[in-house]
Amino acid sequence: MTTIFHITSRNAWLEATVLGSYSSDTLATEGFTHCSSADQVQRSARKFFKGKTDLVLLHIAQASVHPEVRYEAAGSGELFPHIYGPLNLDAVFSIEDFEVV
Repeated sequence: MTTIFHITSRNAWLEATVLGSYSSDTLATEGFTHCSSADQVQRSARKFFKGKTDLVLLHIAQASVHPEVRYEAAGSGELFPHIYGPLNLDAVFSIEDFEVV
């Protein structure tokens, strides 16, 4: 099973559990939700979440994601998984408190 990861605020995740799906801010502005592989999580966190608290890390079973998942190159050329639509909650198999280190 391929696992991809997404960092979000605890409040955004709690809101998703009420709404029945998760939509990141970037889904509205960029058309997709940014995700990472296990090796990319902390680098992404340091770049985009430095100084933020009350975060959670979503563990997502890629094969269970209903919207399309595409691996696309960042400015560095490294490939990152992007989810092109609202994330179905049943694809998330684990949620953990997350701290940027």
